Amino acid sequence: MRIGAVPYLNVRPLIYGIEHEIILLEPGPLADRLRTGELDVGLVPVAEVLAHDAYDILDGVAIAARGAVESVFVVHREPLPALRRVAVSPVSRTSVWLLRVLLKRRFGIAPEFYPRPPGAKLSEHEAMLLIGDDALWYAQRNPTQARWDLGQAWVETTGLPFVFAVWAFRREIPRAEMMSVAPRLRRACAEGLAHLEDIVQNASESEPSFLRRYYRQCVWYELGEGEIAGLRRFQEWLAEEGLIPACHDLRFIP
Repeated sequence: MRIGAVPYLNVRPLIYGIEHEIILLEPGPLADRLRTGELDVGLVPVAEVLAHDAYDILDGVAIAARGAVESVFVVHREPLPALRRVAVSPVSRTSVWLLRVLLKRRFGIAPEFYPRPPGAKLSEHEAMLLIGDDALWYAQRNPTQARWDLGQAWVETTGLPFVFAVWAFRREIPRAEMMSVAPRLRRACAEGLAHLEDIVQNASESEPSFLRRYYRQCVWYELGEGEIAGLRRFQEWLAEEGLIPACHDLRFIP
């Protein structure tokens, strides 16, 4: 079975021990290949499963936030309610949609979004959306820069966790194959969480102390009742904003 995921630090606990089986792709291409059938299973940003009623979601495992996530945030020079333009990451539809609904719900604004150029500096923009490893890198090197953490903003707005990514299975896959792969993915997550210190020590992209805090306090790897409620709330708001055609039932693999 062809399995894909994004090549970010927050994914490593979910693919611990099965890294050699995973095709690593940026979020946009990953979602595209899953949708077209070039992949069978993908750890995809939730925008893909909320926009297309074509997947079954692995229950129990996710990349989620229950507060500040520190790897998805907006840095800004202008006050948030006054923003007119935001440079956004071109690779993550989920984070862009999350920012859009939060700005609308919190401040009643709909600024222009445009692609953030490679190597962009905040001095050149009113605000920039940073995600993934780029965000972690920026946070460590600019600790005093004003930033709006979207995980924290979502929890403050809704009282619910936010789910950034889930394991999605194409619905055309035979059920027996889904049920054979699902335990392996859950086991990889359990092993990854049990070996977080190994993951931290083997990561060259960040300081160990920062990563320990990130893995243990910022990102959550559970998909429980609260996370599912947050997922459904996000789906409802996306439909209300016209970002997806309509809400559909979310189907889970137990």
